[in-house]
Amino acid sequence: MKNQKLINFLNQELSNFNVMYVKLHRYHWFIQGHHFFGLHAQFETLYKEFAADLDTIAERILAIGGKPLATLTKYVDESTIKEATADDKETEIITQLHKDYNQLIHEIVEEGMPLARELNDEPTLDLLIGLQAKFEKHVWMLRSFLAYE
Repeated sequence: MKNQKLINFLNQELSNFNVMYVKLHRYHWFIQGHHFFGLHAQFETLYKEFAADLDTIAERILAIGGKPLATLTKYVDESTIKEATADDKETEIITQLHKDYNQLIHEIVEEGMPLARELNDEPTLDLLIGLQAKFEKHVWMLRSFLAYE
């Protein structure tokens, strides 16, 4: 299949989005500190966003003839984003999310977009551009939060 590399990339991102979904749930549940109320609500907004986006990515994989990964084991194996493993302090959580979002942007720009362009797959390219823009806004907001710590 000529688009297998793109399908593989999208499955990697599907895995990343599932890991981020769980990671943000963990942060939502365990956040403590002076910014509890704001961060608790923001993490819920973010994990709901990932839930919608992961469905969109899975449907795009299906639309281009692939099969989306659909097990937790596969998600953890294929993800380039690491699971949360500790009850981090709020600054550590925000710093980790800043790193994770930047990693997602890098993968989209450096891997996904070139593959979509090579195949003239405009719908996938459009999807990736939308994710990049959204994630860049999140990076700016996370960076702004950290500036006041």
